Amino acid sequence: MAARPPPTRKAPAGKLPAGQSPAGKTSGVSLNRALSKLGLCSRTQAALLIAEGRVRVGGKVVRDAEWRVDMNRDRIVVDGNEVVAERKVYLMLNKPRGLVTTRDDPQQRDTVYACLEGLDLPFVSPVGRLDKASEGLLLMTNDTQFANRLMDPASHLPKTYHVQVGGVPDEATLEALRAGVTVDGETLTANSIGLLRSGGRTAWLEIVLDEGRNRHIRRLLAAHGIEVRRLIRIAIGRLPLGDLAKGAARHLTAEELALLAG
Repeated sequence: MAARPPPTRKAPAGKLPAGQSPAGKTSGVSLNRALSKLGLCSRTQAALLIAEGRVRVGGKVVRDAEWRVDMNRDRIVVDGNEVVAERKVYLMLNKPRGLVTTRDDPQQRDTVYACLEGLDLPFVSPVGRLDKASEGLLLMTNDTQFANRLMDPASHLPKTYHVQVGGVPDEATLEALRAGVTVDGETLTANSIGLLRSGGRTAWLEIVLDEGRNRHIRRLLAAHGIEVRRLIRIAIGRLPLGDLAKGAARHLTAEELALLAG
């Protein structure tokens, strides 16, 4: 989905030699990150704009994506238009299976941005990830402070998953899962694991995590020979997925944002 252009106003011209960095300037944020934080595009897309000489800071062309800028003072211009902060947007999405949680996929696979097509939105980024085969609640925003707070491991924000598995694990297996396992040098544990229901050849488990390592649940279960059939995130903290349709997205309410605030 192409992001809607941000509010703009014309800016003066000027030029700085390609690759030059501001001597001794270490405060602030990198230019490509600043463009992302302002809601223009992803950091990857910003780096391309910068390399093409389409970005100016203080009237001078900058071709270094790592150039440090002060977002409160420096005037940043893209294609002759000043970039100013977009309104803050907070979305929940019911991610379907088969979509990757990224903006720029080198393999050209379908991404979660397909679910946002036709919506009047600034550039937004996923808060964390769900792998291609996983489903359920995914948050998206252009508020990087909000996203960083939710993703900070120190927040211990619980995430609840319903997982369909092959077979019906007995209590001894559930206890072994609760004890955790070390896989490739990583210790994988869960806050809680319980049996929701079973139906002969399959069962549904409820698993709660307060950290999210790569393919955490799948690797934890695979270490005990348990096949994952479906994996659905149904809540983040006290925020439930609810009845949001598969592939649909909507804005969070003030009450829902308060649930995520603590």
